[in-house]
Amino acid sequence: MSTAPQLEPDAPGLVGQQPLTLTSVLLVMVTVVVWAGTPTAVRFSTDLLPPITVAGLRFALAAIFMAAWAWLHGTGLKINPGELRPMLLGGLLMFLQIGTFTLGVHYSNASHGSIFINTYIFWVVAIDHFVTKHDRLTIRKGFGLIFAAAGAGLILSSTVGSQTIDVAESASINGDLLLVLSAFILGGKICYTKNVVARIAPDRFIFWHDVFGVALFAVCAFGVERFDPTQLLQIDNPRMQAALWGIAYQGFAVAGLCYALQTRLLEKHAASKVAVFSFATPLFGVLFAVLLRGDPISSTLFVSGLSIAIGILLVNYPSRSKPATTTP
Repeated sequence: MSTAPQLEPDAPGLVGQQPLTLTSVLLVMVTVVVWAGTPTAVRFSTDLLPPITVAGLRFALAAIFMAAWAWLHGTGLKINPGELRPMLLGGLLMFLQIGTFTLGVHYSNASHGSIFINTYIFWVVAIDHFVTKHDRLTIRKGFGLIFAAAGAGLILSSTVGSQTIDVAESASINGDLLLVLSAFILGGKICYTKNVVARIAPDRFIFWHDVFGVALFAVCAFGVERFDPTQLLQIDNPRMQAALWGIAYQGFAVAGLCYALQTRLLEKHAASKVAVFSFATPLFGVLFAVLLRGDPISSTLFVSGLSIAIGILLVNYPSRSKPATTTP
């Protein structure tokens, strides 16, 4: 699982066209709320553990989940001819995206992580329009991108002008720029994944891209971080308990629960109908950061989160002019 739940394009045989029920909406909101807690979980984990190590442990747990998931659904994990290269590239993209995200949240804060990572939608739309040409830019999407860009620019400008860089949970411009970079990589990774899973079973691709990503995290952590594995045994330390719960949340709840629920939802409903609810993610993310981490809240933070939420809603809202069987 990468930072954001990745909704694949609607395709015959992959998703249904059933209308959303109350149960489905509640399940979609569960995935939105769970994913929104990721930046806050990262901050709890990096309080005591090095960021790259945290990212590696997170996806080691995700790989374990995906192995069990594939086994339960009868998906073979053997790499077929022609699949190794895209899996390796997927692992590299995951390493770069999650690495910059984890470092960005560590050096900034959870609320800024929630806001900036959701600007990935800007890059998805740009790549789909100018590169893959799978989905064209419309006036509505254009306004959505303007809202998202305005929200990101507003919060960046407030960080540059901040005078509280030494206060706990305050943001930093370096951390924010890493988060912007992570969002850019995530946008590219989502477009790449959409293309790859049309040729490779999604369960197998995600499992191996997790495995290869973990290998890269291990090499990087060994080279640049100092980590004593015995630290993980200090379970009587409340801060270590919070750090371990944070890793477990990222690995099992985000990569596990979100993936499982999303797969079930896409078996019944179009991706465009499910994706529209993602506008709530930055709002819940900021809420968790403020309540659980004590992130500083301001009118700028609120307006930025709201702007990006509106942008996501405008970009993802399905067009009513298209027939129900049309791929969005």
